[in-house]
Amino acid sequence: MPASRPRRFDLIAFDWDGTLYDSTAIIVRCIQEAVRDVGGTVPTDQQAAWVIGMSLMQALAHAAPDVPAEKYTELGNRYRFHYFKHQDDLSLFPGVLPLLDELRARGHLLAVATGKNRRGLDEALHTVQLRGVFDGSRTADETAGKPHPLMLQELMAEFDVPPERTLMIGDTTHDLQMALSAGCASVGVTYGAHSAEGFAALRPLFVANSVRELHDGLLQHG
Repeated sequence: MPASRPRRFDLIAFDWDGTLYDSTAIIVRCIQEAVRDVGGTVPTDQQAAWVIGMSLMQALAHAAPDVPAEKYTELGNRYRFHYFKHQDDLSLFPGVLPLLDELRARGHLLAVATGKNRRGLDEALHTVQLRGVFDGSRTADETAGKPHPLMLQELMAEFDVPPERTLMIGDTTHDLQMALSAGCASVGVTYGAHSAEGFAALRPLFVANSVRELHDGLLQHG
């Protein structure tokens, strides 16, 4: 692809878990273990995966509707306990770093819009391989959780980029709905939490079944 190809998007925002970070299976397991710890009905793999991308407490409340509100703090603490046990097992999907490097070389601004909290995201972004890669980020504990569009609206305002020049990439319908509500284009990926079945109604630019497909699609359409 010629390097002189005009950019369609100035700002590309990525979801984190299940889009850049290979963490879906562990998050599902941690949600299930947390619910089991507090005595709730353990969600299925599909039910637990569906809430990924939401803010933590919103996700846990949805995944465990029979857990009373007075146990939410304990539920959140048990989730964090299990997640921290597994966090060293997590890594970026193969091919993500070359993709990000190539997008930066083309002059795109890169951002993260995630349901993670700020502390968890910063711990990941401060690793050597990711230091300085992203120009900005928003987390669910410092703004509205997905699918509310506030994360994207704040990022667009920060970099003075209009919606038509902004692209959101994510593995859930929450990500794509957030983009649609913000007036932005989106790309769905199917190698994370959600299958492609719910993506079509949210009008993604394209759907990628692998990081390789995402790479090729962004070079063609981004």
